[in-house]
Amino acid sequence: MCLRCGGQLYRENNRAYRRLLPLLLGALILFLLSNAYPIVEMDLKGVRSQTTLLDSVQALYADNMALIAILVFITTILFPLVEMLMLLYLLIPMARHRTPANFARVVRCIQRTRPWGMIEVFMVGVLVTVAKLSAMAEVLPGIALWSFATLVVVLAVLMAFDPRDLWQYLDNDQCRDGELSR
Repeated sequence: MCLRCGGQLYRENNRAYRRLLPLLLGALILFLLSNAYPIVEMDLKGVRSQTTLLDSVQALYADNMALIAILVFITTILFPLVEMLMLLYLLIPMARHRTPANFARVVRCIQRTRPWGMIEVFMVGVLVTVAKLSAMAEVLPGIALWSFATLVVVLAVLMAFDPRDLWQYLDNDQCRDGELSR
């Protein structure tokens, strides 16, 4: 409680992690859309071109920028996907009141990979590039750009959740249900 106004500052919700599963499933769908469809389509003097995120990585690699291509791939595709899949691995059994195998190892792995997922940085870069290119060519945002923008918001909500809190939720479930089955 706030000493000044009496308002509630923090409320412990033992089931808060259950809200993560629908958000995570939505994030995975958005992630797939973001990687399957073109980010932008450009029309420069009658020549149309479109590119996906993977096409961008391949173009960087083809332009002798292998290190940057690998960094873009790891930070915008690999680590965010791995983190979402690990979180999914934990949340599905927990929704069934089960302890996931290797729970501690997976939580630690999520904590280690989290700083490397940089979709929001990529999104800022794309927006700056689109703004600059729009002066030279007609730039049409693709489905992936909109899904990336939405994905950044959903991931911000997901990343606000500390994976270490899953220990507390797991312990609370064990106290409430006796012992979680394995």
